[in-house]
Amino acid sequence: MSRHFFIESTIRAFARALARALASEQLVTHRGVLQAFDPRVRVAGVFSLVVASTVSRRLWVIAFLLVAAVLLALSSGIRLQTLITRVWLIVLGFTGVIALPAILITPGITVVSFGGLAVTEQGLRAAALLILRVETAATLTTTLVLCTRWTHILKSLRTVRVPTEVVTMLAMTHRYIFLFIETANQMFESRQSRMIGALSGSEQRRVASRTAGVLLSKSIDLSEEVYLAMQSRGFRGDMQLITEFRMRALDYAGLAGFLALACAAAWMGR
Repeated sequence: MSRHFFIESTIRAFARALARALASEQLVTHRGVLQAFDPRVRVAGVFSLVVASTVSRRLWVIAFLLVAAVLLALSSGIRLQTLITRVWLIVLGFTGVIALPAILITPGITVVSFGGLAVTEQGLRAAALLILRVETAATLTTTLVLCTRWTHILKSLRTVRVPTEVVTMLAMTHRYIFLFIETANQMFESRQSRMIGALSGSEQRRVASRTAGVLLSKSIDLSEEVYLAMQSRGFRGDMQLITEFRMRALDYAGLAGFLALACAAAWMGR
């Protein structure tokens, strides 16, 4: 990225982030497998599969759950490219940094050695377990978030007795992410419309740092205003929706299927 187009690139990045968020909202109304179930079934089912992938100790069981998660995502309208770019590559980058030392420091049978360092079979297995677990959990949770309205997820969490404070923090965090993106986008566009000519690299960095400071100041003031506004409108931590959840025979069957798969994976992965 050229330093002379830092502001323009930042604005385009914010626009792409908002476009991806709007595209994700369209998946909620898609006629897919996961969308056919009650939101409470989706939350409980995905959570049970995440727990099963976490407690499993066998690679083939976790790999099977990952394949099941991919099939669930594809059948729910999520493209494979979305999973690769927005989930797998990002998770692999962060998890790989954590898993890499385990390959070299875990004692066991040496597979290959170089420069005084030995890659062990046990280290490779430990790294593969970590990466597969995180990839599976990330794929499942991303599928849930993309295929379910955020308010429905929060209400489902309250249904299963998740503390009100946790639900409130999730609700505010989700709202503030988009609010900050939109505010920052407007600030960059306003500054760009008042500039004549191009700024140097150092000047553009100063603009970016000052914008971040103003945005932080705005967030502190806005958080208090939003809290008071929500309190004045009767918000006490519970998600109140016009839509009422109703369990059908399909939902009970889906919940039983999710739990059966999770229990079987946890038992076989012991």
